[in-house]
Amino acid sequence: MKIQEYMQYDGLGLAHLVKNKQVQASELLELAIQRVEIANPELNAIIIPMYEYAQKRTKLDLNGPFAGVPFLVKDLFQEYKGIPTSYGCQALKKLPYIPEFNAEIVNRWENTGIITLGRTNTPEFGIKGITEPDAWGSCANPWHLKHNSGGSSGGSASAVAAGIVPVAGAGDGGGSIRIPASYCGLFGLKPSRGRTPWGPGMSEAMHGAAMQHVLTRTVRDSAAMLDATQGFESSSLFKIEAPLQPYSEVIQQPPKQLKIAFSTVSPIGTPVSKDAVNAIQHTAKILESLGHIVIEDQPAIDGMALAKDFITTWFSQFSYMLAQIKQQTHAKDQDFELDSLALAAFGAQTSANEYIHNLNNWGDYVRQMNYFFDQYDLYLIPATASVAPRNGEVTTPSWQKPILKMLIKLGKAHYLVRGKLVEQIIRENLKWVPFTQLANITGLPAMSVPLYWNKENLPLGSQFIAPFAREDLLFQLAAQLEQAQPWISKYQEIKV
Repeated sequence: MKIQEYMQYDGLGLAHLVKNKQVQASELLELAIQRVEIANPELNAIIIPMYEYAQKRTKLDLNGPFAGVPFLVKDLFQEYKGIPTSYGCQALKKLPYIPEFNAEIVNRWENTGIITLGRTNTPEFGIKGITEPDAWGSCANPWHLKHNSGGSSGGSASAVAAGIVPVAGAGDGGGSIRIPASYCGLFGLKPSRGRTPWGPGMSEAMHGAAMQHVLTRTVRDSAAMLDATQGFESSSLFKIEAPLQPYSEVIQQPPKQLKIAFSTVSPIGTPVSKDAVNAIQHTAKILESLGHIVIEDQPAIDGMALAKDFITTWFSQFSYMLAQIKQQTHAKDQDFELDSLALAAFGAQTSANEYIHNLNNWGDYVRQMNYFFDQYDLYLIPATASVAPRNGEVTTPSWQKPILKMLIKLGKAHYLVRGKLVEQIIRENLKWVPFTQLANITGLPAMSVPLYWNKENLPLGSQFIAPFAREDLLFQLAAQLEQAQPWISKYQEIKV
């Protein structure tokens, strides 16, 4: 098998070749490594190789739906015992941090027969919608190397889009699967709260707003992976209802006629690009051609209030995590990025009453979405407000940096988030990605589907949100859209 042939298959397709002894797992690994050597110097997607581990694994008698398929994990929470892990952070990279356990999600992936050959680039602690950590550098977008791959699962998205592997681990706490899926032209689904495990280190992340899954080129790979990883574990807080039918079977059945609401208006009042509007209008036309009913409407939710509640939780949780890492590693402020220190300083000033009030508001958003889904089957919005930004375009203005440094040193950084400045900070932080946090706060499943590329051949995903635990409905529609407008051939246009 040649590299170009290898790149044409999805994960299940490669596993089928291995099962039928048309190719060996060791051969696939060698091809994946060759592709790394060609593409990664341009992309900077893989930052911690695991070649020795992968080569040993090819010698095992592997079983499962992805037996023998090359795979990558995100360098954030997806720990492998004995493998250096940095969370995109200079402090953990220098230490180095070497976990003493496998994450449960990794164990479930391993049980599918995958062969993990490396860890992928992510922003420091996954706190940004782009992947440009000081510790590792920017991760380029394979569609256009001057643009970013998105975040926080940017390295995984870049590697999958470039054909290094057909499937890679990802996570989504505020859009971190759907944002890079949108920017890199991939299929990316965020599962419902509690669908996939967080153990053994945690029972859940950010009150269930953050979930782990994969980025893929095909719908069927994502469905098969969720079949393999979904379900209760000993660390889970509660049991989510199991699907009535495997997702891999669900996608074989077309959905019934769906009533789908859509909107292209930013919930926080920020600009939405012509590309994002065009992407949704294009998707709406496809949906109508398939017999679905498409109506412009949106839930009765104050988008800025939701964004404030998201930011409050996000900053507060991050402040706690950074404090824990400092205590465990004895790292100093200079070992972390300025933006990380600023967010942690903001979060540290949140009172318990404010935090609980904010968390209680989450229930209001859940209720409003339940009312909304009494009228509609799905909600369609852009995954991102524009195509991928250029590398270095999303950054703290240079004039703000010395002010931030001084305020952090004086313990006064929280002054920046008082009064009207709060809304300004929210708009500045989320203007590129204002559409994804709704599904995280409400715990609803959501997906980005690659149906649109602009004149510069940069993709932008269409995001669908479904009622709780209805991943089956998302997968059904995604498979139908994939058949109506196949996107797999688009990857041949990537030059890297």
